[in-house]
Amino acid sequence: MDSIASRIATELAVRPEQVTATVGLLDEGASVPFISRYRKEVTGSLDDTQLRYLEERLRYLRELEERRQSILASIGEQGKLTPELERDIRQAETKTGLEDLYLPYKPKRRTKGQIALEAGLGPLAEQLYADPNLNPEQLAADFVDADKGVADTKAALDGAKYILMERFSEDARLLERLRQALRQDGRVVSRLVTGKEQEGAKFRDYFEYDEPLRNVPSHRALAILRGRNEGILNIALQLGDPEAPATASHPCEGMIAEAAQISDQGRPADRWLNEVVRWTWRVKLSGHLETELLGELREAAEDEAIRVFASNLKDLLLSAPAGPRVTLAMDPGLRTGVKLAVIEATGKLVDTATIFPHAPRNQWDQSLAVLATLCRKHQVNLIAIGNGTASRESDKLASDLLKQCPELKMQKITVSEAGASVYSASELAAKEFPDLDVTYRGAVSIGRRLQDPLAELVKIEPKAIGVGQYQHDVSQVKLARSLDAVVEDCVNAVGVDLNTASVPLLTRVSGLNPTIARNIVDYRDQHGAFASRRELLKVSRLGDKTFEQAAGFLRVMSGSNPLDASAVHPEAYPLVQRIAEQTGRDIRSLIGDSAFLRKLDPARYTDQHFGIPTITDILSELDKPGRDPRPEFKAATFQEGVEKISDLEPGMVLEGVVSNVANFGAFVDIGVHQDGLVHISMLADSFVKDPRDVVKAGDIVKVKVLEVDIPRQRISLTMRMGDQPGATSNARAGAPAGERNRPRQPRADKGHAGSPPQAGGTFANLFANAKNLKKR
Repeated sequence: MDSIASRIATELAVRPEQVTATVGLLDEGASVPFISRYRKEVTGSLDDTQLRYLEERLRYLRELEERRQSILASIGEQGKLTPELERDIRQAETKTGLEDLYLPYKPKRRTKGQIALEAGLGPLAEQLYADPNLNPEQLAADFVDADKGVADTKAALDGAKYILMERFSEDARLLERLRQALRQDGRVVSRLVTGKEQEGAKFRDYFEYDEPLRNVPSHRALAILRGRNEGILNIALQLGDPEAPATASHPCEGMIAEAAQISDQGRPADRWLNEVVRWTWRVKLSGHLETELLGELREAAEDEAIRVFASNLKDLLLSAPAGPRVTLAMDPGLRTGVKLAVIEATGKLVDTATIFPHAPRNQWDQSLAVLATLCRKHQVNLIAIGNGTASRESDKLASDLLKQCPELKMQKITVSEAGASVYSASELAAKEFPDLDVTYRGAVSIGRRLQDPLAELVKIEPKAIGVGQYQHDVSQVKLARSLDAVVEDCVNAVGVDLNTASVPLLTRVSGLNPTIARNIVDYRDQHGAFASRRELLKVSRLGDKTFEQAAGFLRVMSGSNPLDASAVHPEAYPLVQRIAEQTGRDIRSLIGDSAFLRKLDPARYTDQHFGIPTITDILSELDKPGRDPRPEFKAATFQEGVEKISDLEPGMVLEGVVSNVANFGAFVDIGVHQDGLVHISMLADSFVKDPRDVVKAGDIVKVKVLEVDIPRQRISLTMRMGDQPGATSNARAGAPAGERNRPRQPRADKGHAGSPPQAGGTFANLFANAKNLKKR
């Protein structure tokens, strides 16, 4: 454990004692949100990002250590564990390096080299390797033995060659040197599989692709790997001049010869030994290292794609809530009509209806009448309009409604439908609304996610929310673990109202699981609202340990103890009481008294349990108890008359909402059912390394239309107001290849693939990389 703690501490630039203490808490079952918020004295104030990294690295290094011990035991049982080998194994820092050292001792299938050794050809290989002055054919004649399967001198020399090939290919230091050379100077090359031009049109940018391995970004790596998996592309990892004659020596062969101390000095065995070197590379190592390094590329690309997905998901979950306001939700449709759901400020469904304002029925006036009646009856504050089919038409209907009911002072907002139909058909939705038609459940979800995005989106599997890049191409285990961590961190950062939270929301609270979350709701249904946090201990299967982990993140509004509505943990209540007594105030009068609280010195109240970091947090919480870290609610206003892509004109300046952020730019919903792309080079007047430094999912931004390609459903946007239409070629440096513009997909589960890409033009090049991220 000491070595693991030291290594993680070095990587995080913290003290080993901090890591050791944190590992102890994790091993005891403490959650990252709990440790981050309530154990700062123990961890030295490590934040949640550091803790998540620590947790992931701890998992990897423990797996590495377990494998290390297994390898040491295996080699020890073989009687081949020398002090030098044991030292190298104990110092190995990666799983790959560990497996390289184990390779010569790893039980394996019967190889040609082993067969040659069994035939007695070991001395032949040793003699020729040790003394190149010996004549291979003459020496091999002494080893011909038909009974042992060595028919002639050629068979003897081939056997000796296989023996040396295996020895050279199992040299751990040589393998690492070859890897480093390929990582530094290798090139990823892809070519079209013959006859696949039409089938693989979407991969056309990779038909003749060549890029240094070290420069390949994640989205391009995943694109070419998908092309290979679909049988469209052949991929190779090359080093050296691809135009060099087949007989020329490969750079890696030179490294093998140098490591084996083999050189061509015109001696009788030199030609044979160089053939051994050539075969070692081309037969034993080339394919193995190519597979391994392309695997590394895939893994790194997956990690980056997962990071992008997690970042977008966090931004979406922490987007501003409209708050507890009566909401009319509209799930737009044409032939099937617009589904309506009225939701109270508490999130309770109180009314539903279906209207048919659009073609083919065109019942505009009748629909307005139904809407006006519902809004007046329930005193609606907000109108939530799903951004799917007929969204802009329904938005126009809502505009007419606002004019008809000005006394209600309503506001209309377009809301992403991503994942709404997944929720509608889920077991959870069926339990929540057993008697409600599935078509209305989507409308309820749209309305609730406007009121509180976090509380509603936790009901949907994160992958269905549709803010990921190539999400189906990455490790689903890693993806699920990362996204679950994001959801957990977001829920606990905001806090949960104990008396209104759903089972899915409670499940994400530190220390709780689905069973205990269900028990909390059942208790609430049977006994009424919780009067205090302490009452949680009456819930079945919720013991002291779970209470410790969860209580600080659960809020009891208007309860008997005002601290129950704050993020102050119950374990710290005596401390708050002591502060109140020493200052001659009662707790209720302390809460919100900013001027007084700012004068208090945290150091005056420290003791053996609470240090300055925790007391500082407590005073901050008393200042603004239960503060919501999410931003203030704002809504984008889509331009009237701009409802479809054909309404766009170059030069238009529009307001939109960032729907997704990729490494090559940001996708913006401007209300035309097709997201436009702001390439990374057009996000700001200054250089942008990471688009997330400028924008995040959910941001309201002002963009200018640069170019519109209606046949291919592509929209080029810029956030640099000085850019002029037609000048995209000046700003496309670094535009990724092989992607296409992202179709407007309000529901990730609908599976819309977008229009096929076409070749040609500056505009096509700019969008070459913006593939349908909704389904990835």
